[in-house]
Amino acid sequence: MQPEQLTLWEDDEFVYVPEEFFDHLPKEYRDAAQARKQQGEDVIRIADKDIQGLIRLINAIPTTTSLSYIYHRLRTSKFEVTPEAMMEQETLTTAFIVTYARLFARGDGASGISTGSIPSHLRHVHDDIIQLRNKRYAHNGSHETVNSDILINFDGSGFRIQAQILLGFYVGGRNEWKELITFIDAHMHERLTKILCRLKEKTGYEWLFPTGPAPDWVGNYG
Repeated sequence: MQPEQLTLWEDDEFVYVPEEFFDHLPKEYRDAAQARKQQGEDVIRIADKDIQGLIRLINAIPTTTSLSYIYHRLRTSKFEVTPEAMMEQETLTTAFIVTYARLFARGDGASGISTGSIPSHLRHVHDDIIQLRNKRYAHNGSHETVNSDILINFDGSGFRIQAQILLGFYVGGRNEWKELITFIDAHMHERLTKILCRLKEKTGYEWLFPTGPAPDWVGNYG
């Protein structure tokens, strides 16, 4: 088996040097690289708290993206009075409710969105979602949108059981959910901007976050 060959490689911004190859570089190159590394470590140490906040915020981005997409699917899915259409609405609603609640969860890796940051006129909508999550979609609890019972018939030779289940949901999702999503997107962007500004103030360096065009379905909820 041939030993792995050490090579340099580069992209549009950097030249990458394998660690095993580093000791063979001229001393002035090694000294310059070590000085740059130390400089970066010193800056990161100063900004550690804000960097941790940035990491938590970035961890929430996939969740907010999923939330927007699920609501888009709810608004654009064609609904007919068929078992298949009802199950699709129920499945998408479950995904929306559980995904939304994840943004307000506490613990390691939490995004840190607090209930107190929600505009007062949307607080009741938020509370309804959390209650739905706790009592219907994440646990088999008791919620006013679900009612089940059984009907028992005796015909002289045996008993026949009929299950009766009533499910309530918003076809296409609740209208106010759109405003909640819009608020969350703006809130996350505002937090990102504040963190980047604090990082610049503390370190004296620009901190840039990559941005790009939003997917076509973002903000287009039908």
